[in-house]
Amino acid sequence: MTLSEKQLEMCTTSKWDFSNLRALFLNCTLKRSPEMSHTDGLINISRSIMEKNGVTVDVLRPIDHPIATGVYGDMSDRGWPDDAWPKIYKKVQSADILVLTTPIWLGEKSSVATQVVERLYSTSGDLNEHGQYAYYGKVGGTLITGNEDGAKHCAMNILYSLQHLGYTIPPQADAGWLGEVGPGPSYLDPGSGGPENDFTNRNTTFMTWNLMHLARMMKDMGGIPAHGNQRSLWDAGCRFDHANPEYR
Repeated sequence: MTLSEKQLEMCTTSKWDFSNLRALFLNCTLKRSPEMSHTDGLINISRSIMEKNGVTVDVLRPIDHPIATGVYGDMSDRGWPDDAWPKIYKKVQSADILVLTTPIWLGEKSSVATQVVERLYSTSGDLNEHGQYAYYGKVGGTLITGNEDGAKHCAMNILYSLQHLGYTIPPQADAGWLGEVGPGPSYLDPGSGGPENDFTNRNTTFMTWNLMHLARMMKDMGGIPAHGNQRSLWDAGCRFDHANPEYR
């Protein structure tokens, strides 16, 4: 993906070092590789900006992998012997930035995106080294494409889900592109106007930089301060500055 002059200028004039950050884009398209995904078009803008700033980026299509349906971290002992989620979860764990992307179908995020959110939920109860939930200290965003209304609805759903699981969401952490309602060209189709759309390009750019800035701050401060939010201490009886009659 070729960045615009304005996007390139932002990259070349940046004074921040993002080189030890990792980002993971989960493209929840319904199309298996190598079939063209229009959602990849938006991903490639954000990915290019990140890579020009030294971020290590992985892009993965969950549809390419045999991910089990369920809400347990490892479904291999629940009738899904080839569950791919535990391997994908390792990539999620190593990423400072997660961008969950999806097309719109019937006004909603894709079925694959729903499945991914469920599996993120299944592992959200794991604890980090501070005794907090697993996704504390990581940042999240979303990209949406489609030919139907619903981009903001999908973004609202995804960003709520990510923050509920422990991700921190920066300002303007979503971007999208909608073609003409009904049959018509999709984002990467000739004549769609998608790649040239200034509104989409601006929002995708802002989202990307906001994700990098917040991830940089999180990394530098060691994540979310560990007080009042540690599941391990709560289970041990600590009530974080509030009197608890059982443990006086």
